[in-house]
Amino acid sequence: MGSDFYQLSILPFAGIIIKICRAYTNSQEDFEDYYQEVCLQIWRSRDNFNQESAWSTWIYRISLNVCLTYLKRRKNGDKQIVSDSLPEEVIDDSKAFISDEINQLYGAIKHLSETDRAVILLYLEEKSYEEIAEIIGSNANNIGVRIKRIKDKLNKYINPEG
Repeated sequence: MGSDFYQLSILPFAGIIIKICRAYTNSQEDFEDYYQEVCLQIWRSRDNFNQESAWSTWIYRISLNVCLTYLKRRKNGDKQIVSDSLPEEVIDDSKAFISDEINQLYGAIKHLSETDRAVILLYLEEKSYEEIAEIIGSNANNIGVRIKRIKDKLNKYINPEG
């Protein structure tokens, strides 16, 4: 992967990739594997980007697809890809998300179904219902109801006493 492509087309969106990969992993090693695989898939599929949606939407879609594919492989017992270490700026960015409240939120998000995780991550990124529907392949009318239900579930995980 060319460093120009990485610097211009991936690194500005590293926050998106980090958040999605973090929501679908339980260890730093897995996080690094997922992150690198997402970057590789973005690079491989760059010629397929048809500019019908924003580049960030494309990044979300690829990130979610890679993470969901890895989860399926893990459930089926397939081996994970072992990767080299991440660039220093990505490691620094991933550490920036570590606070008690954020860790509590990610812990709660990990209890959600794979699709609900995707929906709430996109919602937290302030994506519109239409954008969320486009990314996950759903209907925008259903997104609002789904988000309400997800918030209720998260609240129960974070505040079990009520």
